[in-house]
Amino acid sequence: MTNLFRRTACLLLVGGVVGVTAVVAQEPSGGQTPPPDNTKVNQRDRDQAATTADQQSNEKTDREITQQVRKALINDKSLSSYAHNVKIVTQNGVVTVKGPVRSEEEKNAIEAKAAEVSGKDVKSELSVAPKN
Repeated sequence: MTNLFRRTACLLLVGGVVGVTAVVAQEPSGGQTPPPDNTKVNQRDRDQAATTADQQSNEKTDREITQQVRKALINDKSLSSYAHNVKIVTQNGVVTVKGPVRSEEEKNAIEAKAAEVSGKDVKSELSVAPKN
């Protein structure tokens, strides 16, 4: 009988904690957070002339350039996560870098690294994101 009592008590305790956790998790924290809105950013990519990731060349040299630029950015620990995550697209040896960065200095550093790797001018579509 004592084992049955212990199991029942344990189940009630676990069930009560799970129930409280579920209620707490559903409560809003202060105010409603609006859903993310990337409409303005996405609109620029609808332009037929916009460079998008699906335009990455499958030529071996272009893929290698893209990989080397990405590696150079990731290895630079002074860059923000924004800078580490910019889009890099290479077509016929020409590198396009695109996305938000935290400062003009980051923008310049990314463009310089891409130019160093490719040996060509870089098409920059980088923008400086406002700090929150």
